[in-house]
Formats: sequence, structure tokens, C-alpha cells
Amino acid sequence: MANNLVILESPGKIGAVKSYLGSNYKVIASIGHVRDLPKSSLGIDIDNNFVPHYINIRGKGDLIKELKKEAKNADKIFFATDPDREGEAISWHLAAILGDDAKKAKRISFNEITKNAVKEAIKHPRSIDMNLVDAQQARRILDRIVGYQISPFLWKTVKSGLSAGRVQSVATKIIVEREEEIRQFVPAEYWTILANLKTVKNRNISAYFYGKKGKKIKISDKKQVDKIFSEIEKSDFKVSDIKKSVKHKAPQPPFITSTLQQEASRRYNFQSQRTMKIAQELYEGINVGAENGGVQGLITYMRTDSLRISTEAQNSAKAYIEEKYGKNYYPNTPRIYKSKNNAQDAHEAIRPSKISLEPLAIKKYLTSDQFRLYKLIWERFVASQMTSALINTVVADFENSGYIFRTSGYTIGFEGYMAIYGEAPDAEIESLEEEYTQEKNSKIPPLTKDEVLLRKNIEASQHFTEPPLRYDEASLVKFLEEKGIGRPSTFTPIITVILSRGYVSRDGKFLKPTPLGEVTTKIMNEHFPDIVNYQFTANMENNLDTIENGNVAMQDVLNEFYSDFKEELQKASETLGKEDVEIPVEETDIICEFCGSKMIVKNGKFGKFIACPNYPTCKNTKTLTKDGNEVVTKEIVVIDEKCEICGADMVLRQGRYGDFYACSNYPKCKNTKAKYDAIDLKCPECGADIVSKFTKSKKQFFSCSSFPKCRFSTWDIPTEQKCPQCQGMLIRKKNKEFLYCHNEKCGYRVEEK
Repeated sequence: MANNLVILESPGKIGAVKSYLGSNYKVIASIGHVRDLPKSSLGIDIDNNFVPHYINIRGKGDLIKELKKEAKNADKIFFATDPDREGEAISWHLAAILGDDAKKAKRISFNEITKNAVKEAIKHPRSIDMNLVDAQQARRILDRIVGYQISPFLWKTVKSGLSAGRVQSVATKIIVEREEEIRQFVPAEYWTILANLKTVKNRNISAYFYGKKGKKIKISDKKQVDKIFSEIEKSDFKVSDIKKSVKHKAPQPPFITSTLQQEASRRYNFQSQRTMKIAQELYEGINVGAENGGVQGLITYMRTDSLRISTEAQNSAKAYIEEKYGKNYYPNTPRIYKSKNNAQDAHEAIRPSKISLEPLAIKKYLTSDQFRLYKLIWERFVASQMTSALINTVVADFENSGYIFRTSGYTIGFEGYMAIYGEAPDAEIESLEEEYTQEKNSKIPPLTKDEVLLRKNIEASQHFTEPPLRYDEASLVKFLEEKGIGRPSTFTPIITVILSRGYVSRDGKFLKPTPLGEVTTKIMNEHFPDIVNYQFTANMENNLDTIENGNVAMQDVLNEFYSDFKEELQKASETLGKEDVEIPVEETDIICEFCGSKMIVKNGKFGKFIACPNYPTCKNTKTLTKDGNEVVTKEIVVIDEKCEICGADMVLRQGRYGDFYACSNYPKCKNTKAKYDAIDLKCPECGADIVSKFTKSKKQFFSCSSFPKCRFSTWDIPTEQKCPQCQGMLIRKKNKEFLYCHNEKCGYRVEEK
């Protein structure tokens, strides 16, 4: 019997893949990369054609030994890492560490983890694609050069520990520029006029001011409003025009990585990292019960920017739609969606692996998040293959003294794809309505041309234009995609990096630049303009694609980049670092009660806190706690007790090990006391209160409040019951059904009934 070894990238796939292959296949995982560039040095020989120096990743020694041992015992080896550049590079690195045993290795890949896909991949192994490997290497080398050669300039100029990144710097710049737009925004006044009317048959209808003689007019001040009011005051409204039409609304295409992140954010408020984690779980495989085939990979590979769908998937969708909804719900020809020009077409769009696995049928096997995301992917794919919806629209104009008021409405003539993807059309219908009016009526009562309407009332409202919104994760991903910055596999890591390194912070669900992010962006704009140039970054992504396609050599792309980058480094070395750049402080509205200054946000060992800016003269600090997504100060609670040292009020504070009492005159007086909770029982030794306490390891015990004068304490639970022998306190043993006397000399003990 042949001894075959399959090496996956993620251990989460082992169960599914193992169940599809016979007993003569051993399945193990590399758990991501096994080799990488060293952290302690650049690791790239720039002068020798950018040759990278890879080392085994620290902490993976035992895993590498196991991989080598299993490879030596195997007759055939299959590298089954993810079907993208990163996965191809991992296979290449695996081949490098296996040495001579790699000669019996072949590369396989599958876009979905299903029995058919895995077995077909085993039947058609191939060699490692060095074009894919070189594209990944080029990205890694570029990122290493930019990070390791720019970061020292930031250390000298701003502060140590900072890092620059080829794409993370661009993403930070995008968020900084939006913040500048918001700061510079000047609100503009505008007005709307709403006419509430009634038909002769007593049906209500509302219409917004549109313009005059067919031309749209924007009302910018109260003077215009008064003029319109004065002219329409004494005249009637009559129907001047009615337009009816049928709109064909096509379904949206199946998801790609960016649109899945955007829709999951819009519907469920998922952050991109959460979306991709759930999608990874659905892709790797979940046990959906024996009746559904056991362990199944539920979706295709989730890092893709291609809208391509396999013929097999299209045929499955057609059969399902015609059987479930009828032949009129499937178009005359299958729908084919065109991917963007710069899309990599290695994978299909994100779709269910088996359309027969309906979300509700497997709901009990999924977590809440898994079910919601699977249902979203499943419904979007099925809807994408269905017929268009037919929407009957009506646009009505009402004329008064030459002025036009307009309303619109719609009814669904044929639901088409809306039968399954019910929420998505809302946005499309709203955009349809906005072509005509601000009013959103689902239906308009019957109207005839020249019909006169009764006036109920006319309302004018003042408005001001709003500044652009900050980016949230979904809108940032959309912007990155539109500009060609990054690829599906990099969107989430980019956001994670700029947040973790303190260039950007969360403000609710929105992303806001920190003072550090703004200062760093300013330096990058002035000294490394190419690195943070949108077009330059997008062109570099295209260059990586050309390496993948085999149209250009990796070294040529690196040489072209470095010739210009070297000049920027030289110029920066002559100007940067001569003067320190001060990072603006993050000021709060909280006033220091000791010196009256506005307190500022600081970063400490245990996270953010606020402190007086006059440190060390004033050492006042306050703890910050997380309340949802907003940072708030913990309210200061004054207790009914005075400090025995200086007589000031004692206040409740929060510390590393829980709450405690401190003098409000801190830092002049540093008196503190532990916070205990009284339990309404008296100490059997001295009559003082008994209090509940906790150790640093959160273990509860009880003791006398006058400790250390009185040494009474117990790990068990004091009770009100008296000992029948000595009248001492009976204590209940934790987790055991008996009581015992607190007085060891007495020794009384009784089982509880």
C-alpha cells in the first residue's frame, strides 16, 4: 500500500481533507509559513540582484522535524497549500526544507474543499509555479526594503519603534486626507419645500419642490423660500405630467473579497477581520451532519477578485432555481459577470460549494456568525444567476405658478432575483427614487393629467450640507480596491497593521488618524512621495501581476523600483533627522481637578489612560475603560469616609487588581485602602463587620474588617447560625454539605439536610 503525504497550510482543513482521502494518505499542516526573512536584519542582498536570505521561523523547529520525518517515510508528497501566491510560496519553502525528499513532491490546489475537488486535484498534480512564487517574493522583498530602510528615518525624527510600510503608509494617508477634508469642510445652507396635497378622492400625496419650467433649482436661502411661497400661495396645484415606465433591475454579481467585506459590514456591522475569519472557517470545512455528507467545505476560496463562475456551478444554480422557483426565474442565457481588468482570475467568485446545502438545512451545525455569513454568500450567489426584477415606476409633476413639485413611486411587477435576495434591492430602489425626488413613496394614488389637488399644508425646512464621513473598514476596502491598491489577500492585514501600530484608531465603527499617523504621513509625503502615491502603489501591484503572468522577471521590477527609491533615501538622509518632529498630544475635555489643565491621552503599559499635561509638577492620572467602541472615563465616586492622614475625601479608584479607595488629594497625599464588601455579619471574635475579599488570583475569602488587629478569616462561607455547643459561628464548607464551628477547640460539625 502506497504511503502518501498531503501537507496543508492550515490545520483547520485536516479533518475535511482526511475524510475525502483513503487510509493510505496522511494529512498534516505546515501552519502557515515555515521560512521567512530574518527580523534582525534586512535579509536581502541588494547588490547581488536582490537575493533574499531565508531562515526557518523561530518556534517551528519541532514542526519542521515532524515534516521532514513524515516526508522521508512517504512514497509521494502533495503540497496542498492555499491556491494563491502566498500558498504557492509556502509550498516552495516546504520543498526547500525537505531537501532531497522534495523530489517526490508535487503541487496540488483546489478552490473548494469538497470530495470531488480534492480527489480531482490529487489526480492532476503539477510542479510548483515559480511565476507565482516570484510574485510573492517580489512583494515580500519590496515591503522589507521599504520598511527596513525608511523606518530608521522615523526613529530619528519622530520616535523609536515606528515602522513604515509600502501599502500601510498609503492606507494611513487615505484616512489622514479624509480627516483634513472634514476639518476644512464649510457647511452650505440649502432648503427643501414639501407640499402635502390631497386628491379629489381624499387620497394623500406629498411632493418636494423640484424647479421651474422643467429646470431643477437649488434653494440656497430663506429669501428664495419666501419668494416661492408668495407666488404659490394663492394658486392651485395641478398634475402637469405623469411618466410611467418599467425598470429592469439586474441582480448584483456574486461576492468577491472586497464586496463580501462591505456587505457584511453594512448588514451585520462585521469588521473585515471578523468577516475573513468566519469565511475561512466556512471554507476549511464544518461537520454538517451525516445526512449532509459530514465534514464539508461550505464555500469556495474567499480571497479572490474574480467574478468567474464555473460551468458546473452555473448548471447547479440553474437546476435549483428552475425546480424551486420556476423556469421564468432563470434567464434565457446564463449570467456572466465581467471582472475588473486588473483582477486575478485564478479563482472563482465566492460561492457555496454545494448549492443543495441550503442555509436553513444546516443552521443547527453553524454558529450564529457562520450561519449569517453563509446565508449571505449562498443567497447572493443564487440571486446572481436569476432573472431581473421588473419595477413599475411612476413620476408625477405638480405645477403651481410655473413651479414644479415632484414625487415618484414604484410597485414590483415581477420579483425575479428579489425572491431570494430580498434586502439588497432597497438601495437600488432608493437610487431609482433619488433620480426624481427626495420623497420615497411605495405607491402613488391614481392621478390624471391636469387634475387639481387640494392643498393641505406646505412646509419649508432649512438644512446644511454635511462633511464627508470618515472611512469605516468597508468603505476603506472599497477605496483601496477602486484605486488598485492591495489585493484581496492584503486588505484585512493592511487595516490590522495601521490599527495595531497606532497610526489609526477606531471612533465607533469609523477609522480616525492619530496624531502619530498624521505626523508620519506628513513626513512620508515630504520625503518619500512615491511610496505614498496612489498611482505608484497601484502600478506596483500591476507589476506584481505581470511577474505572476510570466511577462517580466522579478529582478527587473525590483531594479526599476530601487533605482528611484535609492535617490529618495539619499535626499531624506540629507534633510531628515536634523530636527525632531513633535507628535501633537491628544487633548480631552476632562479638566484636571488639581491644576485646571485639560488632560491628555497617554499610552501606558496596560493601555491608554489620561494624565495631566503638567507632569511631573502635577501627577494626576485617570483610568480609561472601554465602553463599546468609545473610550470613556470611569466616574469618580466619593465615599462617606475621610482620609485619616490629611482629612480629604476618600474616592473609589480602579486599579490593576480591582477597585480600591484613595485620597482625593493625590498626588500630595498617597493614602490608599483596599475596597471590601461587608456581608452583614459580625465577627465572632471581636464583633466588627465581616467583609468579603479577593486574592490577586481572584479567589474569594472572608475576614474581619479590623484585620490585622483581629485575625479571624476563612475560605468558607460564614452563616448566621450558632454552634449548639459553644454559641460560636457555624461556617458552611464550600462544595460540601456540612457546617462546622469557627472555634477549632470546639470541633463541632454537622451535615446539612
